[in-house]
Amino acid sequence: MSDQYSVTGLVATTPRHLVTQDGLPITSFRLAASLRKFDKQLNRWVEAETNWFTITSFRQLAVNTAVSVSKGDRVVVMGRLRVRDWDNGERAGTSVEIESETIGHDLMWGSSTFVRTVNIRESDQDTPAPEELENPDQEDSPAPKGKSKTLANS
Repeated sequence: MSDQYSVTGLVATTPRHLVTQDGLPITSFRLAASLRKFDKQLNRWVEAETNWFTITSFRQLAVNTAVSVSKGDRVVVMGRLRVRDWDNGERAGTSVEIESETIGHDLMWGSSTFVRTVNIRESDQDTPAPEELENPDQEDSPAPKGKSKTLANS
């Protein structure tokens, strides 16, 4: 099964980042997506069931996710849903995974700062990035280079 899916939830585990022997960056974490419903008897919103997903990202999205997302963050994820049955001999089960195409902070719950990343292709490594040409005095700056925009939730 492979379908497009979007989900909002809480990052439940510290994102795990690795790079394969072939140089492919991968970042994954568990996401808890709680459903809420309005209880007319209590006259308030109550937590219903929680769905658990393993979120996996690859390439540049994996690198950006590893430095941007932390355990406890509320995020929005869109990607391909994969439901797989598994059996390891001792136990059997079903895993629900989302191979993410995009991940972002859920601005309903807070604010975020965006910093654009610059992708450098192997053939372009000898050529300085445009930000390096514009800001020659900031070579040792600890902040990532790029345009920054602060978004606030009012």
